[in-house]
This record gives sequence, structure tokens and C-alpha cells, in this order.
Amino acid sequence: MGAFDAENFFILHADLPREGPGETADVAWAAEVAGLEPAARICDAASGPGGDIGALLRAAPEGHVTAIDRHAPFIEAARARWGQHDRVTLRVGDYLDLPDRYDLIWCAGAVYFAGIETALTTWRGALTKGGVIAFSEPCLFSDSPSQGAVDFWQGHAPLTDARGIAARVTASGFETLATRRITDIGWESYFRPLLDRVATLRQGADPRLTAVLDEAETEARAWWAHRRETGYLLCVVRPA
Repeated sequence: MGAFDAENFFILHADLPREGPGETADVAWAAEVAGLEPAARICDAASGPGGDIGALLRAAPEGHVTAIDRHAPFIEAARARWGQHDRVTLRVGDYLDLPDRYDLIWCAGAVYFAGIETALTTWRGALTKGGVIAFSEPCLFSDSPSQGAVDFWQGHAPLTDARGIAARVTASGFETLATRRITDIGWESYFRPLLDRVATLRQGADPRLTAVLDEAETEARAWWAHRRETGYLLCVVRPA
């Protein structure tokens, strides 16, 4: 993998419906595990363009969702859809620096940038009494994963299985309530629009953009090849 090309990465990812794998059923499941009340206060931390906001609103039909992402164009994309909704607040900012206290902190595919221990200990003070955190984390589903499955995560460490993730949750002073694998449907909900955009951008792409497009296609092929060995594990946890 070459140096990160932020300019062309965001050209590719502009206007995509979501910035990572997931489906509405994931949110509904986490809300059920959490015993979320109808008027719950929810934070969508590292929300991207707001692909989960609708499901979060349905999970708390009298509640409020605050979506935070550090990339302003993602928040602008979310604002185009949700900006006039009276139960949604959109903010540009660090997803670890939360402005309030919440009954549910939802973080799809971003905790691993900071690390489980850092994210959970930082967010502890942003939870209401009884509040929970739901996050997805790279996970190995095989006791003997292929090198391709390990390489899919491009050096992310520590890369471990469900037991290893649970141990890190415990070490952070939390307990795991339940876990669930992100399904193929969730991954395809991310990759299908991404690959459609790759095809659209191919014509006339300069070498730098072409490299980013090639990398996206390689990632999608690698997921398909190794999806039984690795993926995201969605975890619902609370302070112990």
C-alpha cells in the first residue's frame, strides 16, 4: 500500500451513502441488547455521511441523535438529508471528544483508529448511568487465518479474535453484553456503491486517482475472498 492520498480518497468517497460496512439490522440489534428507551440520547461517533442516522432515529423514536465526524464534507452530506430534522444534531469534530452524555454511543468502523482501550476509557465519562457503547472492530473468525485474511487489515494491530477483543474490553473496565458479526449484506451495502463510483470515475482518471480506484477494487476482492475468515465484530459493552 502506498502513501495515503487524501485528496483522491475523498474524491472517490464523496456522496457515498456510508463509509463502512453495516445495515439497519445492526442498529436494531444493538438497541435491543442495550434495552434502549424510546427517548434515548444517542451519539453517532465518526458518523461519516450519516448512513446510520435513520436506523438510530427508529431505534429511539422519541430520542435525539448527535452525529459527529471530523471530515466536514461528510457532515455536509449528512446535513443535506438530515439538517432540517428536529431530532438530529450534526457536528464537525473529533469523534473521541463528545460534547454531552449519551444513553448509546454508536461507532461503526472507527474505534480501531484510536484503539479499544483509548476509545472506551475516553467515552466512559460521556455515558449516562446505564449507558452503553456499540462499536465494530476488525476480528479474525478462524483459528488459523490465511495470510490474505490478515493482510486485508493492512497491518492493523492488535488483530485478534472475539476472545481477544473481549479481553481488551475487560481491560478497559467494561463488560461485553453481546456480539454480532457484520453480515455479507452489511459489507455489500458499503462495497456496491463504492465500486459503482469506481466505475464512474475510471474514464479520464489521472494516475493518482487510478491508483486509489485500483486499491478500492483490490480491497473489495480481498473481502470477498476472505470474508469467512475475517470481518467486523459488532460489540455492545457497558462500564463494569
